[in-house]
Amino acid sequence: MSTRGVARPVLPRIGLIVAVVAILVVLIGMVAGVGAILSQGGVAAGNPFAGTSLYADPASKAATAADEATESGDTDDAAVFTSIAEVPTAIWLTPEKHPIREIGGYVSDLVTAAAKLGQVPLFTVYGIPNRDCGNFSSGGLTVEQYPVWVDEIAGALTDSGAVVILEPDALALADECDNVEERLGEVGASVDALAAAGLTVYIDAGHSNWGPPAEMADLLNRAGIERARGFATNVSNYNNTDREQYYANTISSLTNGAHYVIDTGRNGNGSTGEWCNPAGRALGATPAASPSGSAQDANLWIKPPGESDGECNGGPAAGEWWNENALELAADAAR
Repeated sequence: MSTRGVARPVLPRIGLIVAVVAILVVLIGMVAGVGAILSQGGVAAGNPFAGTSLYADPASKAATAADEATESGDTDDAAVFTSIAEVPTAIWLTPEKHPIREIGGYVSDLVTAAAKLGQVPLFTVYGIPNRDCGNFSSGGLTVEQYPVWVDEIAGALTDSGAVVILEPDALALADECDNVEERLGEVGASVDALAAAGLTVYIDAGHSNWGPPAEMADLLNRAGIERARGFATNVSNYNNTDREQYYANTISSLTNGAHYVIDTGRNGNGSTGEWCNPAGRALGATPAASPSGSAQDANLWIKPPGESDGECNGGPAAGEWWNENALELAADAAR
């Protein structure tokens, strides 16, 4: 996932008990508040997150890292990873991991597991043709395959109440990829398929460091924003929430009041202007429904904290779990 590095030092292991306790105090407080925040009063009745409990995937990479740390006897790291894993975070759907004829069963099983807990899953659909213009997160499907894959997702999620973040970077990178009209058509058709299944859809709208909000608003309008719930900003990026709200509110005013969500998973220290594994960042505010009177529906964790942005600044491939990064994000949040 690209949102456009300098070598970074390897983070020292967090071995001191005092440091670990400080991190856990912060993380436990964050996790404990998630359910209450999502169900508290003062949230508009039409907000899809009002009274909603989001699903935390027990098979997430953070949860797997916690299990591996426990098995190796590294209880300090395991505790940090567990606290991250307990925060509801978007589950990314990619055709490389779950292709056509497999993706439907995968998402259906997740919906069933969430429903047993009275919860709602949050998905990120990330398989558009020429994804990331050949950069760190390159891949995706062919033009012919893509709508088939999206239709399979929509069919499996019909009437599930699931929330979908649609194609991070697709519109923001359309000019660089030299396929603006194709992207608009692909995103628009996906909105139609997912919305027809009764899903809450937010089209990705880049972030405040990328380009003018008026240009993004134009792309969103041409892609059919009126047929979606709204748009998402700061996905996989680090910009502070106030900055993103200003950007998003401007877009909202230019898209007939479209609602929006902000990715706050890693924006606790704001941005350095660097998008690929920047040092010194921190976990941000946990998922929370926004109060009435705002076009913002919620803060969400969309890019899973602890997963690499790509092979830069010492990181592994995009989307791979990175212990040192997860520990740094947690440690900086505790400061």
